[in-house]
Amino acid sequence: MIDLGFTAFFLLLLAAGFKRPFVWVLLYLYVDIVQPQVISWGILSHIPVSLIAFGAAFLGWLLMDDKRDARFTMRQGLLLALLLYCGYTTLTAAYPLDAPEKWSWVWKALLFAIFLPLTLRTRLRLEAVALVMVLAASALIIDGGLKTAAGGGGYGSLRIFVDSNSGLFEGSIISAVAIAIIPIVVWLARYGTIFPSDWRVWTFAAALIFACALIPVGTQARTGLVCLAILCMLYLRTAKHRFLIAGVMAAGLVVAVPFLPKAFMDRMGTIQNHQSDQSAGTRLAMWKWTWQYAKDHPMGGGFYAYQSAVVKYETVVAQTVGSTTTVTTGEVEEQGRAYHSSYFEMLGEQGFPGLGLWLLLQLTGLLQMELIRRRWRKRTGPDEAWVAPMAVSLQLGQVVYLIGSGFVGIAFQPFVLMLIGLQCGLWSYIKRIEQPLTSRTARPRAETGAPSRLRGFGEVPVPAPVP
Repeated sequence: MIDLGFTAFFLLLLAAGFKRPFVWVLLYLYVDIVQPQVISWGILSHIPVSLIAFGAAFLGWLLMDDKRDARFTMRQGLLLALLLYCGYTTLTAAYPLDAPEKWSWVWKALLFAIFLPLTLRTRLRLEAVALVMVLAASALIIDGGLKTAAGGGGYGSLRIFVDSNSGLFEGSIISAVAIAIIPIVVWLARYGTIFPSDWRVWTFAAALIFACALIPVGTQARTGLVCLAILCMLYLRTAKHRFLIAGVMAAGLVVAVPFLPKAFMDRMGTIQNHQSDQSAGTRLAMWKWTWQYAKDHPMGGGFYAYQSAVVKYETVVAQTVGSTTTVTTGEVEEQGRAYHSSYFEMLGEQGFPGLGLWLLLQLTGLLQMELIRRRWRKRTGPDEAWVAPMAVSLQLGQVVYLIGSGFVGIAFQPFVLMLIGLQCGLWSYIKRIEQPLTSRTARPRAETGAPSRLRGFGEVPVPAPVP
């Protein structure tokens, strides 16, 4: 039944795209986030679902969609440069037999992030992408949240749909993504037009945010806890009632702590005492090794370069019984461990040039969203009030990702690259509607951000009066 449901939904969206080609873009978002071909064990698991959706999205835009407002932005140029550089390091990789395996999905994720902004020419499309990203991720988050609330979970043992440790099914990754989408959930509940704001929308949004907060508990991923704490502090930056919100957050924390599992509290305690945790010791040792590797290989070693790593580190465990404390030290040697950080992942695999491109891509995104927020924060018109909050939500989501990526290797995570593509689309859309009136003479009002009669994703513009 699960397989039939996934297959029917996929075919339904595929058919709908023949009437509205933009639906194929949304279909690819859904396929790449939920991965029904992985969850399914029947029809979908035997056909190239992702490739079909990707090809339909691109060809639909190329052959059937309106491309008059498509613009290539500076950040898309950075993505293209990163794509080409990753192709180069794959050809010169230290492990030429293994590197193509990661390249097989990295190029597709980068190319789609370059392509996505070209399709986002209206507010409706921007909102639709944000909505599908949230709802697709929520399929995994709600599943994990329900199991956590029922008493399940544990480090490496929370099973979300399938027993997998890759992509969004991995504990630390889904924890970071779950916290990152909270600002977007709030924006959709407040400013969404596809599902207009009412008590039903806010009820679902509140329940989804609660499920997002439960994911770090169920996965026992310290990454999620750090991301949640950072997000709470960032929200106070733009909140009108800061002291009230801070008080509510503190009260919620006090109430929640007694109900948290002991295993979760013990694992969170290793954030301060990292020497007693082998996982934390591995991270620090790998980061030292990667820095030395990058100095010896400044252009990077390509994908899976970490397989040549051999690291040694000491663990220190203190046990107190009564008034006596016993300290036990030990040495651990490991080979071929992952980077446990997106920053060191980029440094080890793509070298200093790749890390520089990646950091520039992230920093320019933060800057662009901040510029939009400052220029539009005082605009309160019905067609303007949504802009600054959307920029803030995308900015907060990216900050959470940058914090979380310091502890897990998700430099090329497709969901995050989609978020970057959405930022590029918003930036391009805002730049277009901010053009001087003289440069828009005789252009339809719908293309300048003015209200239009919308029929699905095919806009019927209202002609502008002759100046």
